[in-house]
Amino acid sequence: MNAIEFILSGMLAAATPFLLAALGELVVERAGVLNLGVEGLMAFGAVLAFIIVYHGGGHLMGFLVAGLGSAFLSLIFAIVALGFRANQVATGLAIGILGQGLSALFGKTYESLTVKGLPKIAIPGLSEIPVIGSLFVQDIIVWLSLVVTLAIWATFAYTKVGLVVRAVGENPKAAHAIGYSVISIRILAIAFGGAMAGFAGAYAAVVYTPLWADGMIAGRGWIAIALVVFGTWLTGRIFLGASLFGAVSLMGLAAQATGMDVPSQLLSSLPYLVTIVVLGIISADRRLLKLNGVASLGEPFER
Repeated sequence: MNAIEFILSGMLAAATPFLLAALGELVVERAGVLNLGVEGLMAFGAVLAFIIVYHGGGHLMGFLVAGLGSAFLSLIFAIVALGFRANQVATGLAIGILGQGLSALFGKTYESLTVKGLPKIAIPGLSEIPVIGSLFVQDIIVWLSLVVTLAIWATFAYTKVGLVVRAVGENPKAAHAIGYSVISIRILAIAFGGAMAGFAGAYAAVVYTPLWADGMIAGRGWIAIALVVFGTWLTGRIFLGASLFGAVSLMGLAAQATGMDVPSQLLSSLPYLVTIVVLGIISADRRLLKLNGVASLGEPFER
């Protein structure tokens, strides 16, 4: 397997934690709420999933517990940020720190332990194409994440539910005036975003790298938040951005395998360097941000 085949074979799997967390944050931000606690929510979901799978609960139960646990943690954010109208940035950072602390506490006795991952599922015919065929051999979670991406895109583009969520984010007072409960909709969006972050952490801990190590989320939550801006709050662009970051995260391993004399610290920092560069480019286009941005993002709602 050459470097290109290696990157293609692992690109979607490496992108899945970014994609799941970013899609959840997309829904949250579309509802007008900024939750910066994604890193901690992913870490909390990761440790819950690992504990469940390690003790024989199975991957399905591990993902369910991770999603529910992170959703519950995100509801604490909702109570403080929406109920008490606290600053959303500060509250999100506090929840993120709490999630990472709980992850370190619960995972201390499981350090360096491993679990069994999930088998790959190949698409007949497509998986046999030279060079790019490995792109079509992935585990079930990767395929489900693609389905979720399409579902969220269709929801925002074609359904009343998506229209209501967008209305709450753009003009909450107008949405409230026509009878929609802004707070309830935002709470549901926050819970959904928390569950998606939990799923992302679970995938990282029990499928992508099925072992436990403190700090294993390693900034993926922050990149997921950046991906929402990178994709200018559009589902398709977020998917492309996640795929790009997945490929970039594998370039370091591919470079080392080919014998390139490049410091490992530089290679491991590539995803973060790309994040800074891309955000700088996107932020320079004010028209694009204004066109697709959320008007009431981060602003508290008062009846």
